[in-house]
Amino acid sequence: MRIDVLTLFPEMFESLNYSILKRAQEENLISINLVNIRDFASPPHYKCDDEPYGGGAGMVMLCEPLFKAIESILDDNAKIYYMSPRGKVFNQNIAKTLSSLEHIILLCGHYEGIDQRVIDYFHIEELSIGDYVLTGGEIPAMAVIDAVARLIPNVITNESLENESFSNNLLEYDQYTRPLEFKGLKVPEILISGHHANIEKWREQNSLENTKKNRPDLLKNK
Repeated sequence: MRIDVLTLFPEMFESLNYSILKRAQEENLISINLVNIRDFASPPHYKCDDEPYGGGAGMVMLCEPLFKAIESILDDNAKIYYMSPRGKVFNQNIAKTLSSLEHIILLCGHYEGIDQRVIDYFHIEELSIGDYVLTGGEIPAMAVIDAVARLIPNVITNESLENESFSNNLLEYDQYTRPLEFKGLKVPEILISGHHANIEKWREQNSLENTKKNRPDLLKNK
């Protein structure tokens, strides 16, 4: 999969060069390309924003550098997403859909957002990572990249994907490792019993309890 990111601050994406995402890139499972929008602005000041028509607070990102930046990487297989608090809320199902695509472009806005004509012309879909507002689209774009990349075959094991939160509309069961006791807190006896059928039942029940406690809304779909 090819992922292009359009941003004014490419240096923010240094975190993508560590851990699982680093290995996925080294093994050519994903390709992450950072495109600096300012490179497509006009000299000498390389201005990328201006005051909004109609007045109001803040600045709006300009059409021209955004058009040029998008056109520099656009191909027939590309699907463009603009990270925006007014967009459709990103979730695991959307991540699965994106992971099946060959090429996605993530556009990171700043200030009061981008000129609407960019969205309209390129038929860009807007995505939000939650009902709150951040200073820019870079952190949301990183969240989308991480969630999507791990679903690409061979990035992580299939078993890990099958038993994690949001599988079958449930949250994951509690996890434990050594030591058996720490500060008076013990690992549940069932997990060291060696009885795999009973362990599986415990995990299913624990998963249901966690979902009822933290995300009861997920149970409406079961």
